[in-house]
This record gives sequence, C-alpha cells and structure tokens, in this order.
Amino acid sequence: MQSLGRWTWMVLACFGIALAPARAAESLQLKPTRLAAHTWFFQGEPGMASTANKGFMSNAGFVVTGDSVLVFDALATPALGEAMVAAIRTVTPLPIKRVIVSHYHADHFYGLQAFKGAEVWAHENGKAAIASDGARDRLAQRREALAPWVDAQTRLVPADRWLAFGPSRVMAFEMGGLHFRLFDAHGAHSGEDLILMVDEDKVLFAGDLFVTGRIPFVGDANSRVWLGEIERMLAVGPRIAVPGHGAASSAPAEDMRLTRDYLLYLREKMGAAAADLVPFDEAYGKVDWSRFSSYPAFEQSNHLNAYGTYLLMENESLRKP
Repeated sequence: MQSLGRWTWMVLACFGIALAPARAAESLQLKPTRLAAHTWFFQGEPGMASTANKGFMSNAGFVVTGDSVLVFDALATPALGEAMVAAIRTVTPLPIKRVIVSHYHADHFYGLQAFKGAEVWAHENGKAAIASDGARDRLAQRREALAPWVDAQTRLVPADRWLAFGPSRVMAFEMGGLHFRLFDAHGAHSGEDLILMVDEDKVLFAGDLFVTGRIPFVGDANSRVWLGEIERMLAVGPRIAVPGHGAASSAPAEDMRLTRDYLLYLREKMGAAAADLVPFDEAYGKVDWSRFSSYPAFEQSNHLNAYGTYLLMENESLRKP
C-alpha cells in the first residue's frame, strides 16, 4: 500500500491540527513510565496535535539493555525528541544505540534529529514514503500549524538501515543481552508499519496499529490487512501492549477490541453502501455512529476514515469473481 495520499494530507491540514498563533519555544520535560524490568514509555495527551499540547499526542518508548538503549519512535517534534533524550538520561547513562521507527507519519518520527549518533532502523518502504510529495506537503503544513515546535530547521530524517523482511515477516535480534522481534506489518495502517516485541519483558510496541481510548486514524489504510495484524499481535502473547496513542494496556485482547470493532464497523457499513452503489455522502449520513461518536478524535477523523474505507471496499468488490 502506498503512503497516505495527497487528499488525506489536505483534509488533515483542515481538521488534524488545531491552529493557534506561534509563540516562542520553551523547554519541554517528559516523564517516562516504567512498564517492566527494562521497558519504559512516554504517553502523549489525548486528541489531535496542536500548539496547546506542543505536538505531544503520540507515544514512544525505550528499552534499557545491558550495554545500551533501544528507542521505539521519536515523537512529533525535534523538541520532543530532545526531551526524550533528557528523560532517558534520568533513567540510565548508557548510550542510545538504536531508534526504530514504527512508520513515517509526522507524529512518530519528527523527533529523530535529536538522536544524534544512534542508528535509525525503519521498514524499507519508508524510503519512498519520506521522499513523497505527501511527506513534503505535511512538513510544510506542520511548520505553519505547529510553529515554533516544527520550524524551518525541522527535517525529515531517513533511516540508516532500511529493513527488508523475508517470507516470515519477522526479524529477531539481540542487544545487550535482551532479545527482540520486529514484525513487518506494512500495508495495514501505513505502507511501512513495524511492530516490536521485547521478549524478556513481554512488552509489545504496536505503533498506530493499536490505540486506546480514542478512534484510530484510518484514512486510506487497508483495514483488511490491519485486522489480520491485530490477530497476529495477540498471537504473540504480550503481557503489556503499548499503543501509538493512549494508555498502555495490561489486557491487550480486551483493549484492542475498540480498534478492531471500529474497523469492522467501517467495513460493514461502507462495504454495504459500495456494494449497493449508494453514493458516499448519502451512505455516511444514514449510518448510526453513536457507538463511537463519544470517543476522542471521532469528529476530526471519522468522516475521513469512512471515506477511505468506502473507496477500499469499492476496490475490494471489483476484485471479487
């Protein structure tokens, strides 16, 4: 699946950012939450990115191994990346050796430039995503809407190692005596999704394939592939799952239900409309959204999510015999 199309970025420019006047940058402080013996995470605030929350509305985490630190995602601004580094230093003096990018959406990698000296790993599809017109348009929009937190010095940092996966779609590696597994989940939420399992701690970093307490951003994602990845995450048997947004979960099977049920509902309603050739706007107006309308991000995301799913279901119907 290609990275998010231009129409997605245009809509997000209208709805995804709460615009506010720029003000002078100020220092940021983050407090990491300990999840297990070696694993910590940073939880962003609810809702969409804004100057009020300084772009801090997504999650990231880190693992302290025997000789170094592994980081998963870098948050949404260089200042947040710098705050992550400072917070990690309050936990350990060990060097930050590696940063893994779950996917190249702005709120998960704009902080990368703060991790100087660390090796950045990302899915090989991220190479095209970061070079796309959509990525450049998104950066220009964020520079305007999230100033001063995203500014002319903010740049799109590529990976040092673009990861290619074999048929198993799993890559195992060891760092400082701890064992990790990276799962290739590309084509679900984005074209370059990665999931990380910390084996000793049984902690799973899910990126945006799982969110808690809010509606996920779907856009032009492939919900069929996404649903399969939810099942694969559960099959790994995590004790704790860290979502891309929202609180960490100690009951992954229960807490992933909202993301899964929302995707299934979108597919059911938009699939029926596409099959009956009902125009999107008419179909959208007839659907009872009350089951999900009270969740954060519903107003900003649901119409776009439904439209992307409508197009997906049209495409799926054309492929059927």
